[in-house]
Amino acid sequence: MTEAPSTRELLLVWLVLVLSTVAAWWFAPGHDAAELAAVVVVLAVVKCRLVLRRFMEVGRAPRWLRLGTDAWLAVLWAGLTGIYLWG
Repeated sequence: MTEAPSTRELLLVWLVLVLSTVAAWWFAPGHDAAELAAVVVVLAVVKCRLVLRRFMEVGRAPRWLRLGTDAWLAVLWAGLTGIYLWG
């Protein structure tokens, strides 16, 4: 098992989450819907993984749970992409 994340690490992850939210908001006006959807979905997957691993402490969980949450995110991303492209 890994040790608990430090306050500095959590602050850095939080900053990345905030900046990615601001980036998605900034990217929205004046861009093609396809570009926007792709950026928002990718940012959402990255943000979900950061929250799961650092704030929900899945990063310290058994390997099967870490792999399971990564697989869940991959299926979710593929489903969202499929719905957008072929829906």
